[in-house]
Amino acid sequence: MTIIRDQNSTPRGLAIIEKYEDVVTYLYPILQRCPRKHGNVRDRIMTVMFDQVGLFYEAAKSGQPSRLYAADANMATLRFWLRFAAHPELKIITRRQEVVALARLAEAGGMLGKWIATAKGGGRAGK
Repeated sequence: MTIIRDQNSTPRGLAIIEKYEDVVTYLYPILQRCPRKHGNVRDRIMTVMFDQVGLFYEAAKSGQPSRLYAADANMATLRFWLRFAAHPELKIITRRQEVVALARLAEAGGMLGKWIATAKGGGRAGK
């Protein structure tokens, strides 16, 4: 797959989207195969998962720290739904799939955390 770079976005914004794409490409086929009886949960997870991309772009384009917090809150929501889907009584996704998805999500989350720290520190990372 070739990633086309948007010249109008910030480099960090694009890097995080590239990392987040790993999450989406891992989860999408898994969620597509989930049982029909769990369609509502699957649709909710997919909505939250795809909304995240827009939140990253909105944060990159606006430069407003509040948009970064919205993106962070949405990632927390996605983590909740993944844990819920892996609950032993539901088994929409396996425990192993949950672990892998959360690990990949954590990588993008770490990048978002650094981005938020930079935005809070007036452009200086780690402040």
